[in-house]
Amino acid sequence: MSNIKSFLFVICAALMFFAGCGGQQQFKEVKQICAEGLEETKVVQAAENVLGEMHFAVDKADAKEGFIRTRPLSGAQFFEFWRKDNVGAFNSAEANLQSIRRIVEMSISRQGGQLCVNCDVKVQRLNLPEYQQITGSERTYEMFSRSDAVIQKPKISSEQKKQMDWVDLGDDPKLAAEILNRLEKRIGKGL
Repeated sequence: MSNIKSFLFVICAALMFFAGCGGQQQFKEVKQICAEGLEETKVVQAAENVLGEMHFAVDKADAKEGFIRTRPLSGAQFFEFWRKDNVGAFNSAEANLQSIRRIVEMSISRQGGQLCVNCDVKVQRLNLPEYQQITGSERTYEMFSRSDAVIQKPKISSEQKKQMDWVDLGDDPKLAAEILNRLEKRIGKGL
């Protein structure tokens, strides 16, 4: 009986995975959106709302300077279907295999008679140092983390903590385009 339950679970998980991949959208890279007759403060507020809907927390927002920066947001895992910060199959896979975080920076400025919004998304990966080499069987227990059934607790020495760092992986133009597309729709609806 348990084999049937396991088989059904695997089938359901596979169907959910492939259903998420089935509705892929065509990627249209958007670097900037511009519109006429808008106020900076309203566009900054609309951008903050779009970022909030995508679960980003705003770290700094200045309407006078036309700048918004978010706090780092860890990449959504496969079971967090309500989150929309992984755009594309590669980004989803990367966030599920590594510790990834993203930081969004938006700039709002006047260009001619238009108000233009640029979006830049920086991606970082957590770099954990390797465990020290095990030199004998008496130290084999140090290879594994101390965990229980609920919480994993990696055992990291003070030397390893000093070497831990977030490594820049570059930009995420797909997420930046998604943010700008959502903002453009909101502006089109009258903010």
